Amino acid sequence: MNTQNENEDQKHDHGGIFGPNTELIFSIISGVLLVTGFVLSLINGFPDGISFLLYIGAYFFGGYFTAKEAIVTVSKGGFEIDFLMLLAAIGAAILGEWAEGALLLFLFSLGHALEHFALNKARKSIAALAEIAPKTAVVRKGNQQKEVPVEKLQVDDIIIIKPNSKISADGVVVKGTSSVNQAPITGESVPVDKRPIEDETIDFQDEKNSPSSENRVFAGTINGSSVLEVKVIKEASDSTLARLIKLVNETEEQKSPTQQFTDRFEKFFVPSVLVLVVVLLFAFLVIDESFSDSFYRAMAVLVAASPCALAISTPSAVLSGVARAARAGVLVKGGSPLEDLGDLTALAFDKTGTLTEGKPKLTEVLPYGNTTSDELLASAFAVEKLSDHPLARAVVAGAEERLGNKKIEEADTLKSVTGRGIKANWMGEEVFIGNKGLFEEELGVSLPTELANILEKVETSGNTAMIVKKSSEFLGIIGLMDTPKKEAKSVISSLKQIGIKRVIMLTGDNQRVANSVASEIGITDAWGGLLPEDKVDAINKLKQQENKVAMVGDGVNDAPAMTKSTVGIAMGAAGSDVALETADIALMADNLTDLPFAIGLSRKSKSIIKQNLWVSLGVTALLIPATIFNFAGIGIAVLIHEGSTLLVVFNALRLLAYDK
Repeated sequence: MNTQNENEDQKHDHGGIFGPNTELIFSIISGVLLVTGFVLSLINGFPDGISFLLYIGAYFFGGYFTAKEAIVTVSKGGFEIDFLMLLAAIGAAILGEWAEGALLLFLFSLGHALEHFALNKARKSIAALAEIAPKTAVVRKGNQQKEVPVEKLQVDDIIIIKPNSKISADGVVVKGTSSVNQAPITGESVPVDKRPIEDETIDFQDEKNSPSSENRVFAGTINGSSVLEVKVIKEASDSTLARLIKLVNETEEQKSPTQQFTDRFEKFFVPSVLVLVVVLLFAFLVIDESFSDSFYRAMAVLVAASPCALAISTPSAVLSGVARAARAGVLVKGGSPLEDLGDLTALAFDKTGTLTEGKPKLTEVLPYGNTTSDELLASAFAVEKLSDHPLARAVVAGAEERLGNKKIEEADTLKSVTGRGIKANWMGEEVFIGNKGLFEEELGVSLPTELANILEKVETSGNTAMIVKKSSEFLGIIGLMDTPKKEAKSVISSLKQIGIKRVIMLTGDNQRVANSVASEIGITDAWGGLLPEDKVDAINKLKQQENKVAMVGDGVNDAPAMTKSTVGIAMGAAGSDVALETADIALMADNLTDLPFAIGLSRKSKSIIKQNLWVSLGVTALLIPATIFNFAGIGIAVLIHEGSTLLVVFNALRLLAYDK
């Protein structure tokens, strides 16, 4: 936790001889002494001194923590609500109103203790993150296994993860297959299958090398029913979980727009109240009443105008909202993005890997002339198997799926034509696979009219088209496409239903591909052919057209655009340092369905913040004139004052139960 928060915790230390609930126990003792003293004072003939001593005891136990915090604050040259309450209680004692003074301190300390208890409930949701990682790990050194503290793990250590146990560090699987429950980090409800990485020698300290989700595991997640051996790629202090805890703890420092408003309001309001109290102290000079009556009224106004509920109304809601989001695998960096997210009118998405799978798939197999589909696929498979290009791997995977176990003769002598395609020898003949430019510009061969028409249709539908030719004979066309995620269409529909007017897709792909994907999933605007710097310009343009705009991307190549947007949202941020640092909101899982949840939570948070402001300001607006005109005394004022404070805190805690 940061230094500022540590100082706050030290200042508001509620522990003592009875443990962390000492303040609550002290307030209860104060209440018992107060009630006992009051009851005894009603008994005729009972010595008044006994009730007086009980009231003194109630003052001590009720005012102990109030005085403690007031002294700390005043010693630093400031004052808080505790100082004002202590002043009012001392004033009541000076007037001989010991019962009312004791009641004030009892209710204030009880309210403070309950408020502390309630807010701790939200903080514990966040603090629980720190408890999900195991404290030790089993390290394999040759044939030996040794249990060591996780903080002593080093990069490249091999750790053994037993069935149904927590994973100790961020790493990649090098042996074994299992399903891993990643809910503690990403919020995913379904376990994710893990398998060994093909090349153990890859240096994952290089930012360019990022393991795939099927190979990567995170500290704090839970292994399934099989043993895994995992190569550590991050030290404990730099794990995704550690970074997540650090960033969530920092959110308490980042004030929301509403909180900034209430802070500004308090700067003017509190001095105004103090001026009013001073004026009321001398009311006896103007109106026909005693000094003690004026003094009592001034103390009652001091209690009524103390902005406790106002001060806690927004932070309690923000803390609860952030805690609820973290529990669902959504990292919200403070009150500002939490509030802004609910005001969005437009969402801009990166296409590849955000709205689409990010992996091309074989979608079209269109033979030409007398060629069969199997012949076309076999030739493409044999040649592309020699290439390590992502499109080649997609062709091989798709062909294997469609051809089954059919035996295919291997090709050889692969040669690439940069930006055009490839060629290789297969079954004694040359096979060419590439785009239109390979044949018409490199080879000087015109496409037959019918084949050119097929090519036009394939490309218009958003596919990347590859023409296959063996010797002098065209075999046909195969098409590949980065297909939309299965949940993309329903999520876009949900976003529109909750009031997002424009859903824009920004992509480097050509406009035809952009239009095809957009029409399939329901995007309102598709902007294609954009470089990273063009996406920044696009966000600036959208901000001029719309109220608030969010950019949703992977946090790497989209970082500049995310920075320019009102709210930057990173998808699949688990394990991505850039995404965690860049984004205002990080969806830890690569799951679009978390987006409507996050927006819904933001809107609920804003609603509760508004409710809390109305309650806190409304109670203050009613209590000040009520105490000025003697409709309410110190006892009633503190009862309503503390009641409103507890009301806003418990109202904020409703966010912890927000349904995903």
